[in-house]
Amino acid sequence: MRIFKTDNTGLTEAAEEIRAGRLVAFATETVYGLGADATNDHAVASIYEAKGRPSFNPLIVHVPSLAKARDYVTFNETAERLAATFWPGALTLVLPRVKDCPVSRLASAGLETLAIRVPGHKLALEFLKSCDRPLAAPSANPSGGISPTKAQHVIDGLDGKIAGVVDGGPCPVGVESTVVGFSDEGEPVLLRPGGITQEALEASVGPLLSHDADGTTPSPGMLLSHYAPDAAVRLNATTKEPGEAYLAFGRAYDAIADVNLSINGDLTEATALLFSALHFLDEMKFKRIAVGPIPEVGLGVAINDRLRRAAAPRHEKETVGT
Repeated sequence: MRIFKTDNTGLTEAAEEIRAGRLVAFATETVYGLGADATNDHAVASIYEAKGRPSFNPLIVHVPSLAKARDYVTFNETAERLAATFWPGALTLVLPRVKDCPVSRLASAGLETLAIRVPGHKLALEFLKSCDRPLAAPSANPSGGISPTKAQHVIDGLDGKIAGVVDGGPCPVGVESTVVGFSDEGEPVLLRPGGITQEALEASVGPLLSHDADGTTPSPGMLLSHYAPDAAVRLNATTKEPGEAYLAFGRAYDAIADVNLSINGDLTEATALLFSALHFLDEMKFKRIAVGPIPEVGLGVAINDRLRRAAAPRHEKETVGT
């Protein structure tokens, strides 16, 4: 794994890796993030592969300024106040994606919201500016492991799986960002405690609802419901019935496919296309989507988990808090 210097040359070289679709870890004030071009489906899918992430939870997208954040999400009045008070800093806001948002659907786990923040770390901000891309960046460690607060932690966990790490030294906060979303009525909801206290947030905007009380706003780092198409979903289908769309994987059923997640049977490619394919087929107004068999190995485990959620009866798709 390459250790990128923190001078202009090093940041430029690391940014070139990002723009080429590869993964680069970088220091923030909270923990080291595993950065990928958030507008590149395949790059975002590579995050899940590198981490061994068991399900497609929403990822936090990092941008260098509030002005840039407005390119991707829509702010309400309370969100504007929180951003003005705590950005740059350890606060993530979950807000509606703007129309034609260029961020990968996979980064949102197919949802119509996006988790976004401006990190409060000088090096991270410089790196984001060098990349000239929004970066999807969960913690840079194998899924389920201890979050990394030093570059060596990243090397220990992900060596050989990513292009490199921008070593910004120890992370000063050392815990993940606080996540705040909003109810349907626009009230702020504390979704995950983190580097900014609830007391500090409430001093700015008044009382926050708890996630248990609200139960509607999904968040990174929590068990949650995912996007489910309006169409019913039939799994492990080897035939296409009248009125169905067919979502294939591999060559075996390509002849009947409306969309093939990967004709070559590449699970990373399939992961990259999954949510956009479901949205596309849903927009075509099919009443049912038949999905071909997908192997229950590697990223296929996460793909099948997502599809089983999509195929479940609607009352089983409610948000579950942790």
